[in-house]
Amino acid sequence: MPEPRYGIWLPVYGNCGAMRHPAEPCDASYARSKTLIQLAERLGFSTTLIAQHVINPRNQQLDQLETWTTAAALAEATDQIEIIAAIKPLLFHPVVLAKMALNIAAISQGRFAVNLVSAWFKPEIEKAGIQFLPHDERYRYSEEWLRVVKLLWSGEPVNFSGQYFQISNLSLHPVPPVPPKVYLGGESEPARSLAMREADLFFLNGRPIDVIRTTITEVKRYPRLQPLPLRFALSAFVIARPTDAEAQAEYDYLMTLVAQDDRSELLKGVESEVVMFKNMAKYPGVGSNGGTAAGLVGSYDTVARRIAEFTEVGIDTFMLQFQPFTTEMERFATEVMPRVARLQPV
Repeated sequence: MPEPRYGIWLPVYGNCGAMRHPAEPCDASYARSKTLIQLAERLGFSTTLIAQHVINPRNQQLDQLETWTTAAALAEATDQIEIIAAIKPLLFHPVVLAKMALNIAAISQGRFAVNLVSAWFKPEIEKAGIQFLPHDERYRYSEEWLRVVKLLWSGEPVNFSGQYFQISNLSLHPVPPVPPKVYLGGESEPARSLAMREADLFFLNGRPIDVIRTTITEVKRYPRLQPLPLRFALSAFVIARPTDAEAQAEYDYLMTLVAQDDRSELLKGVESEVVMFKNMAKYPGVGSNGGTAAGLVGSYDTVARRIAEFTEVGIDTFMLQFQPFTTEMERFATEVMPRVARLQPV
C-alpha cells in the first residue's frame, strides 16, 4: 500500500475540540489558520480542509472564518499543500462558484479542490431567506449543480437546461491544465451514490475500522461514472502519547472539557434527516465528523498501527484534528508519521 496522505482541518469555528481549552484560546481568525497551514506544510502534511459555514453553528455570536476568501489567500500564502474548500451549493450559483474555483486553482497552480456538502445546518440557510430543500432533494440539487460546475470547468461553451439551472452559451476562461478535484462526504444513501458517480474522493466520518471497511465495500457497489477509481479519506481526531495510558488520560480530560460546551444551538439547527447526526450517539468522543471514533487514540505505535490498518482497507488520506492544535500536530509529525512510514511494505 502507498504511504498515506495527511491533512488538517483548519479551526474555522475557533477550535476543533473543546471550545474552552486552557492552552488553546478560541480563535477563528485568518491569521491563526495561515500560521497553522504554513506549519503543516513545513511538517509534511499534504492537504487541508476549510469547512464552510456562514455563521458559527455552535453559537451565532461566535466568530466564523469564511471559506472561499480564506482559500484564495492561503493559495498565495503556501507553496505545496493542497487546499480544499467546502461548498454548500444552496449558497452559491454554480456559474459564480465555477469561476471562483478556476481562479483559486490558477492562484494555487493546481493545488485546489472543492468539497461538496449538501448542507445540514438549517439556520444559516433559512436566516438568509434561502429555501432549505428536503434531504434527498438537496442531493438532486447538488448533483445538477455539480454537473454545471464541471461543464464550465472545461472551458467549452455550455448550454444546459435542467430542473434547477439553465445555462445559455456560456464559457469561462482561463482554464487550468487540470480542473479542481471534487471531494464529497456524507453517510446517507444519496451521498454515497453521488460520491461514487461524480467525486474523485469520498470523505468518511471517523468510525471504527470495521464500519469503515463495510462502508467502502458498500459504496463501491454503486455505478461509477468517472474514469478513475473513487478514493477514500477519513476524518479523525488524534490523541497520541508515549503510552496508551497517557493517551487515554488525555482523552478523558478532553471529554470533560467537551462536556462543558453548549451544543444546544447546533443540535436545534440540524436537519432531522441528516444521517451523520443520527449516528452521533453511537460514536461519542472528541472532535467533529466522528473525531476520536476512528480510534486514533493511543501510544505513538498504537496510532501508527491503526493508520496502517486503515490504509489496508482503502483509506489513502487522513484529515486530522488536534488540540492544542500546534503542539499536537508537531507531535504527530515527529512521532507518528515516521512510524507509519516504517510500517509500509518495502
